[in-house]
Amino acid sequence: MFTDGRSKRLILVAHCVLNQNSISDGTAEFPAMNKEAVDLLLQSQVGIIQMPCPELHCLGLDRGNLHGAAQPVLVENSRIRRSMKRRSTARTLSILTRQVVFQIEEYRKHGFDICGIVGIDRSPSCGVNTTSIGNREVEGEGVFIEMLCKELRKRHIRVGMVGIKATSVRNAISSIRRLLYYA
Repeated sequence: MFTDGRSKRLILVAHCVLNQNSISDGTAEFPAMNKEAVDLLLQSQVGIIQMPCPELHCLGLDRGNLHGAAQPVLVENSRIRRSMKRRSTARTLSILTRQVVFQIEEYRKHGFDICGIVGIDRSPSCGVNTTSIGNREVEGEGVFIEMLCKELRKRHIRVGMVGIKATSVRNAISSIRRLLYYA
């Protein structure tokens, strides 16, 4: 089964790697996507699974603040994180998490290699190494990544994960390469 031309290699990426239009106002670093990261993935012939944007699903495009771009990024990110931790977002986050885990399990069941997950550091939702709390960038996971990791552990699924920053392209490319070729 699945012995055609496909690579059977996949990587999951935070939604905004492929769609900068989805992120909170004032934080986009690219007009459309993180081109360097996407170019690397295309050259590597790895299938790209775009994870859902949890903030867009839970809070909307404006993240519940039409004037979010007027705030310093860490202040607005911290506000977004608090909003994402509300009881009202828990059901949506749980659904999104289960959808991502289902895809990982389904591909693995059929012999596909999941190279890893690429999150966005400093993000209140998709941070892997750092997130925004108390108007600062601190060590820790974003709300969505935290839930995703918990669900993966519960199901005994191990997947490599890196957090990248658009402002540090060289480090981002190096981190993604590690997932693709050394995981």
